[in-house]
Amino acid sequence: MVSKNPNPNSGHRKRLKERFLKSSLDGFHDYEIVELLLTYAIPRRDVKPLAKGLVGRFKGLKGLFEAPDGELAGFDGVGENTAILIGVIKEVACAYLREQAERNRPIRSPEDVMAFLGSAMNEETSERFFAIYLNSKNEILGFETLFEGPLKHDSLSPRTVIETAFKYNARSMIFVHSLPDGKISPTDTERNLTEELEHAAAAVDILVHDHIIAGKDSHLSAREIGWLKGA
Repeated sequence: MVSKNPNPNSGHRKRLKERFLKSSLDGFHDYEIVELLLTYAIPRRDVKPLAKGLVGRFKGLKGLFEAPDGELAGFDGVGENTAILIGVIKEVACAYLREQAERNRPIRSPEDVMAFLGSAMNEETSERFFAIYLNSKNEILGFETLFEGPLKHDSLSPRTVIETAFKYNARSMIFVHSLPDGKISPTDTERNLTEELEHAAAAVDILVHDHIIAGKDSHLSAREIGWLKGA
């Protein structure tokens, strides 16, 4: 007995997904992009006519994603799941672009660092030491947690810190020690670690711009209090 295909459109949907996996959206028409999205909101239905209708009605992808909620939901064939999906895609894209813009903005001061970290600092629940990696224009390449927990003299290996900087091809670094209890109290351990990391970085021509001790409502710059000697 030959079983029936539970979804007669599954072959076409699969081919769309395979095209995307192979070459992203290269070669896709606008309606095919929308069609691919709709496959995740509308099961067991040929969504190509709806995708073409949406692209035509709203004059392309930009118009579709900027359509008022009521106007979109009122389009024939668009249910709640479809309207929500389109709304979510738009907001995720906006959040991504905002984050990219923040990453590409040069870091020039401790205040810029704190602005970049933003709400993440307020959400911290444990003590952390991490590094922000920068290019030659002081634009952020990435950041990573290097240690979690109370800071001790042997908490960090300078070699590991430098190897991580190489991974990003960083020209400079900024260290941040976050204290979720908000009590900023620079110690000899912290100062010695700062000097050790700066020395290790200088040996491979990487600049340490700063080491910031950050509480929830205030912060302290190692450079401003004279712990760092480099330019």
